[in-house]
Amino acid sequence: MPNANRGSVGFQSSEFEQQYERPSKSQLKRDMTALQKLGAELVAAPSDRVKRVPMPEDVLEAILECQQITDHEGRRRQMQYVGKKMRTLEPDEVAVIQTAIDSWHGSSKSETAALHAIERQRDRLLADDNALTALREKHPELDIQHVRNLIRNARKEQAEQKPPKAYREIFQLLKELKKSTNDSHNADHPHEHDDEEDA
Repeated sequence: MPNANRGSVGFQSSEFEQQYERPSKSQLKRDMTALQKLGAELVAAPSDRVKRVPMPEDVLEAILECQQITDHEGRRRQMQYVGKKMRTLEPDEVAVIQTAIDSWHGSSKSETAALHAIERQRDRLLADDNALTALREKHPELDIQHVRNLIRNARKEQAEQKPPKAYREIFQLLKELKKSTNDSHNADHPHEHDDEEDA
């Protein structure tokens, strides 16, 4: 059977061009690794965030299923399946997912900064009694006796090099206070898109 790529004399040059245009094995391996990493980032992210990322249904299902698996071997196998599914995506679909993940990192930077601010506030509470007075002025609803006990226990933990149970509790308490402050601020300044949902 004659070869469609053959010209009347020898080979057509396009046959050789096609060979050289194919990505190298190492390039394919890099692409596969990048897609696997992208899949791993999606699996590690909160599921409500993942659900907002535009992607084919079957890929989303594979990721959400992987998040549910706690068994180490089962999760490893499902991660491989996620990687396989990621490789079925078109370049533009991959680009959309990458953009979404990049935007998370932007917001996670501000989240990290907020957590560092809470840590500094906790350290001030442990170092300076006046910091508690300032905190009570900001949050009159605060159970001041409970916070005093936590501070006392946290100082004791540090002095005796015990596990930082109270220290962590202070962090959680401050985090909750910040969250309730943000929530009430958002309630006072509702987002415009909330109105659209009511329409």
